Amino acid sequence: MTVRPTARVRATAVSALLASSLLLVPLAGTAAAQPARVSPAVSAPRADGFDATALERALAEVPDGDVSAALILVGGKGSWSGSAGVRDVRTGAPALQNARFRAGSTTKVVTAAVVLQLVAEKRVDLDAPVSRYLPDLLPPSFTEPPTVRHLLTYTSGLRPGASLGSTTEEMYAHRFETLTPEEVVAASVAQGPAHTPGERQVYGNIHYTVLGMLIEAVTDDSYEHQAAVRVFRPLGMRHTGFPGGPDPRIHGPHNRAYADIDGRTTDVTEWNMSDRWAAGDMISTTADLERLVFGLFGGKIVPRSLLDRMLTVPDVDGATYGMALQRFVIDGREVWGKTGSRPGYHTVLGATRDLSRTVVYSLNAKSARDDAFPLVQRFALPAFASRP
Repeated sequence: MTVRPTARVRATAVSALLASSLLLVPLAGTAAAQPARVSPAVSAPRADGFDATALERALAEVPDGDVSAALILVGGKGSWSGSAGVRDVRTGAPALQNARFRAGSTTKVVTAAVVLQLVAEKRVDLDAPVSRYLPDLLPPSFTEPPTVRHLLTYTSGLRPGASLGSTTEEMYAHRFETLTPEEVVAASVAQGPAHTPGERQVYGNIHYTVLGMLIEAVTDDSYEHQAAVRVFRPLGMRHTGFPGGPDPRIHGPHNRAYADIDGRTTDVTEWNMSDRWAAGDMISTTADLERLVFGLFGGKIVPRSLLDRMLTVPDVDGATYGMALQRFVIDGREVWGKTGSRPGYHTVLGATRDLSRTVVYSLNAKSARDDAFPLVQRFALPAFASRP
């Protein structure tokens, strides 16, 4: 099986309010405690053209020293699903198939969709400078302000903003502290531009944090509410939303998440991640993310003319991303996908443009913030691979 992103970037680049607890209504059904190793719950495959055996094998190995729970949905022409692992390593209770989880940077897909809706409504111009909508954002050092398109395609030239640490260990010590998006962005723009807008593609949260601010400025509404009314509600994503500000909890059914902190397996489920906001603070389920994939590629939330632009990689050396999503070629098949990684949580959504094959998975993995390719190789690529 071959995996080839566009240009020179290898597949590891994959990793490169009503959304309050009121929206996250608890789901029914909690599994009883079982021994720590749980046989995968797998539905019978009803489609040709993918390696279901490899997915079954991957689930059979969960839990292992890294992944404690795995939930997978394969869709398109036929469907397949499976889950394995434990809800809590202390009790050995089996993983919940309807679990909510921190979806990380898959949030960016929602943010891009909202911005493109505003473009369709002629309230935002893709090629207008961001300063048109956020006039006080950039200091004089930005002699050439980035455009909305530059932000969407990670080519804005903005530097990373303020953070609470660069490693999981560093961030863990500050996990209940709050760093506002405004503080994140202020620290970024104070450094001046890293490069001329459009010159290079550099993936990062900062582009989408600014887009969240732009959405609020244009709509005179909260980003969370705009995401709910424009994306979550129309697509029936009833169990997707955002924590209530700095709320560190995941409300409703969820599997516990773990990371290695100072050499010890540590529960990292409770964590205030509001600084990730429009770039990565969404909580969702695999079923809801599958609805997002089908709704987006089916033209239900972004007009097809703008979807074409969303799925266009800019003419920049080494670029692999369009708007939010990254382009890959897997066994000759073009696939668009997005990963999301937060401490203890690793998420993937991906699809062919024609929706003949889709995959969504959520892993509770200690290696979530490391090189994601080994996890993608085990739990996602078989969905797009030819049968051996």
